Amino acid sequence: MAFQKNDVILFQGDSITDAGRVYEDALSLGYGYPLLIASRLGHLYPEKNLTFLNRGISGHRAADLQGRWDKDCLELKPTWVSIYIGINDTWRRYDSGDATSAEKFEASYRDLIERTKKTLDAKLVLVEPFVLPVPEDRKGWREDLDPKIHVVRELAREYEALLVPLDGLFAAASATAEPAYWAPDGVHPSSAGHGLIADAWLKTVGAE
Repeated sequence: MAFQKNDVILFQGDSITDAGRVYEDALSLGYGYPLLIASRLGHLYPEKNLTFLNRGISGHRAADLQGRWDKDCLELKPTWVSIYIGINDTWRRYDSGDATSAEKFEASYRDLIERTKKTLDAKLVLVEPFVLPVPEDRKGWREDLDPKIHVVRELAREYEALLVPLDGLFAAASATAEPAYWAPDGVHPSSAGHGLIADAWLKTVGAE
């Protein structure tokens, strides 16, 4: 079991992590994968007294995380930091012409990691973004998203962080049920999609 007694696990990201959490409630986890992970680990290891925090905010990109990293990460003093960001860095190119280059994405992401490692003694979990081909135009997003996925993978290798390889896992799952079953708009997971993320996260950290 990877977790120690009184560990604090922080989930950071965009709407997929946010998942309807109540911002006024510091312990609100939303209805998505952070809640599923907390439910599973809290049930299996009550003696660990684990604390789970969700600071995902809908619409955010890597640069947005940079702007709030002190308040929404470092000051919380987590012992585990899970970062799941990137799809909006691609999406804004296609819905508003506001592109984020892979280089800028890497610089922002690297800054988050460097500041975390400098300030905290925390384990890092990097969750790679994914997109599924529903609706049809999502197929064109690959040109922009694939380099960002590779950035996350390379940063995980460089900083010896744990990597949750979601893109391949969602692609494989889409061979068993249509892509819309897992993410109706190709981006936001269904209940089953959140279950897939939670399961992959737990396996990655060695808790399953």
